[in-house]
Amino acid sequence: MAYKTTATTSGGRNGRAVLENGGLGLAMAFPKELGGNGDGHNPEQLFALGWSSCFGQAILALAKNHGVDGQAAKVTVSIGIDKDDVSFALTADIKVSIPGADKDKVQALVEDAHRICPYSRATRNNVPVTLTVV
Repeated sequence: MAYKTTATTSGGRNGRAVLENGGLGLAMAFPKELGGNGDGHNPEQLFALGWSSCFGQAILALAKNHGVDGQAAKVTVSIGIDKDDVSFALTADIKVSIPGADKDKVQALVEDAHRICPYSRATRNNVPVTLTVV
């Protein structure tokens, strides 16, 4: 294993989450849209942060193969959560912008990045994902 990190949360979505090294600790709270007060962070926000960073790194790793400047890429990930009769389910929208780059090249790059990004791989076939080049 190349890397491992650990976080501990007490109090669930209305508690506190802390990384094992103490480098980051966050107050957690249900968002207002789910009946909470919104006075903290939620897992969906943290997931969006992680996935956008990871996907951006996949773009950087593959950009040269597609003839585009990966350094200019902006990756935006939106995570949605919805409830059905049984449980909650996530959705993800990934938008990538590379100013001045050929849109077809960027589309091919985004699809390749989606194949190698660990977040994309971990959620494949269980989280609906929309990929958009803007």
